[in-house]
Amino acid sequence: MCKVGEEPERPGTDTGTAFIALLEDSAEELYESAPCGYLSTLLDGTIAKINTTLLGWLGREREDVVGRMRFTDLLTVGGKLYHETHFAPLLRMQGSLSGIALEMRTGTGTRLPVLISSTVKHGDGGEPLLIRTTVFDASDRRAYEEELLRRKRDAEQARAEAEQARAEAEEARRQAEADRARLTDALAVLQQSLLPSSLPAVPGLETAVHYHTASADRLGGDFYDLFPLDGTRWGFFLGDVCGKGPQAAAVTSLTRYTLRAAALHDPEPAAALATLNTVLYERYAAGGDPRYCTAVFGVVDTGADPDRPVVRLASGGHPPALVLRADGRAEFLPTPGGLLVGIVPDAPFVTAETVLAPGDTLLLYTDGLTEARTGPTRGSLYGEDALHAFAAAHAPAAPREVVTALTALLDGFGDGLDDDTALLALGVPARPATNGRR
Repeated sequence: MCKVGEEPERPGTDTGTAFIALLEDSAEELYESAPCGYLSTLLDGTIAKINTTLLGWLGREREDVVGRMRFTDLLTVGGKLYHETHFAPLLRMQGSLSGIALEMRTGTGTRLPVLISSTVKHGDGGEPLLIRTTVFDASDRRAYEEELLRRKRDAEQARAEAEQARAEAEEARRQAEADRARLTDALAVLQQSLLPSSLPAVPGLETAVHYHTASADRLGGDFYDLFPLDGTRWGFFLGDVCGKGPQAAAVTSLTRYTLRAAALHDPEPAAALATLNTVLYERYAAGGDPRYCTAVFGVVDTGADPDRPVVRLASGGHPPALVLRADGRAEFLPTPGGLLVGIVPDAPFVTAETVLAPGDTLLLYTDGLTEARTGPTRGSLYGEDALHAFAAAHAPAAPREVVTALTALLDGFGDGLDDDTALLALGVPARPATNGRR
């Protein structure tokens, strides 16, 4: 600190040199190395100039971008749609826009959350010449917003569950038995409307199904279906919607009709689940109210060999299918890589394939079976290992035999079976016994 009346000390040699070097920084260097991205485009969107910072974020080379790409080429599919329908028209009318959240596509295909500000530069005569755009990396902001949204949803869910519990308790206290009976009847009718009344007859195949509703007072979230695709192919699916009640019923209805429509358009199992994932994500999760399900979708094709139909399966977070072979083996049919359906925008699904020989039975089930509580204290889950052992002990078995045996098993769980459970089995009838063998 200087004393009163004294001149302040001048910067030393090192400090003065650095200060002078800072003043001599060129405008071009400041543009290229700015902490944000800059680009200029012609009115048709062709990129005329882009700084090094933005090229580094996108992992692209200047010669591949300037004069070769348009601004929309750097955006994701959703970003392109928003740009064409909202961003570009508003920019033409207003001359500038700021703080618009978009996602850019990097050279490796990943997504970069950004905030975009654009200004139209005009000539001396007022005619528009080009568009200048500033880009800010919003990755940290996006992560922060998603964390806030998750915490908000958790709090809202906890509050909603608490309010629902109090409302249900009050309703249970004051509701008359006659009203409860009418409600039970209405729910039963609605539940039946969410499931096929019966399975269609499939030439050359035997089918069987069982549905257990955990509570007569609430709509179940499990679903299944079997329907023709053409003369030799049949689609089938089974799944479990997250939650219970009217909201789960709405998702169940949407899921069933979406899978049916998707299969008629493209019967490839992975494609059908991808379509369902897109529908559920855009309908619920994209709006901050995620609702999802597990599902397994399959197609059985009897065209090549009616006695040995080919089954193709894809799973979205669902327990693996179980095959009871005619030779007495029981094996799970893994479908790796399938995420919950509707929780992320681009969930990958993998298709598995198997052939059903005469006497083979394919079993689909929901986790109400494997998560049934067992033991004297109901402290253990039944689990997939026990299910595999049960199937191996009953193989070979026709679909009706398998479902009948599992129905008895479910009944034996008693109050340990506290979740909805759906079973769907299909198989090729065994050939007539020869020399005393099946």
